[in-house]
Amino acid sequence: MNHTDPIADMIVRIKNTIGVEKKELSLPLSKIKLEIVKILKNEGYITNYKVDKAKFPAQLVIELKYAGKKQNAIEGMKRVSKPGHRIYADNGNLPKVLDGLGIAVISTSQGLMTGRQCREKNVGGEVLLSVW
Repeated sequence: MNHTDPIADMIVRIKNTIGVEKKELSLPLSKIKLEIVKILKNEGYITNYKVDKAKFPAQLVIELKYAGKKQNAIEGMKRVSKPGHRIYADNGNLPKVLDGLGIAVISTSQGLMTGRQCREKNVGGEVLLSVW
C-alpha cells in the first residue's frame, strides 16, 4: 500500500496497537522508521525491535513496553511536521515535550536525534514527532 506520510502511518499503527493492548506490531520497513524506532528503544519507550526480511516487503517488528496491566510506556505520540506543513526549529527554539518528560524526534543534517541531543550538539532541524 502506498502512503503519503509513512511516519504518520507508523504513529497511528502504534496508537491502535496500544489501544487494543497488543504486545507486538509489524509495519513495512523504511530507513526513517527504523531510526525512529532506535530512538524509542534508547529512550525506553519500547522493549525491542527486529527487522524481518523473510517477508516481502521487509517488516519492522516492534515490541511495545507495558509497565502495568494496562499502562503503556507511550502515553501519546503526535506528528509535528507534516508533508503539507513543515516545522523547523533552530538550536535555540527546540521544543520541550511536557517540560522534558517526553521527547521530540528531530531530523538534522547529522541524522535523527532527540531534542536533548540536538541541544548538546547545538544543531537544529525538522521536528518530526513528539512522544510522551
